[in-house]
Amino acid sequence: MNTLATVLLSVLPLAVGWAVHVWWLRGCLNTARRDPLTGLRTRDGFTRRATTLLKDPRAVVVLADVDKFKHINDTHGHAAGDALLKATADRLAHHVGRSGVAGRLGGDEFAAVLIDDHGTAGDLLAVLHGVLARPVDGQDPAVRTTVSLGWVRAADFPGDDLSGLLRRADEAMYAAKQARAGTRRAGLGRLFATVTGRRAGRTGARTDAPVVGVAA
Repeated sequence: MNTLATVLLSVLPLAVGWAVHVWWLRGCLNTARRDPLTGLRTRDGFTRRATTLLKDPRAVVVLADVDKFKHINDTHGHAAGDALLKATADRLAHHVGRSGVAGRLGGDEFAAVLIDDHGTAGDLLAVLHGVLARPVDGQDPAVRTTVSLGWVRAADFPGDDLSGLLRRADEAMYAAKQARAGTRRAGLGRLFATVTGRRAGRTGARTDAPVVGVAA
């Protein structure tokens, strides 16, 4: 056996061990970026993928908030609430498809970025709103609620990054929730009062800043 073969054989176990270690680390990282209840990406994982998708001019940012979630928890128990969140996540991910991304930002708030190939995001989200209101399979039919959706086309606000677009979608979502309209698109009509792009009490709001919008 020549010297080169001897060297290769000696380093082969190290190379294999390192490859396995890298594979394990990647698995741990992917797990850390997944919400354990819903399987959706956490805020960090969602942000990374969504930022990439926003390079596509067809991208649409969606913010979804479960209506009366506390009432479900208080009335039917936390297991029923968890089942509702899981169903919401599964349905949202299905409608976003492989070309987009969905994530759970925390609590009963979800976000998504989808690629609108045919300019029909409004119709797609109207259908999604109906799907999200269906009873949860295997649960008491009373374990159901609606989900308010706010959305924005990234191309309408080319100067906004993901954070800015989420703020606009948040404003639209809140307007939809207050009006019981189901869905609302940012940039169409005047929205409910916000402070620096965030509703009072939300992260990023400042109480000393001027109000920038009023109810329609």
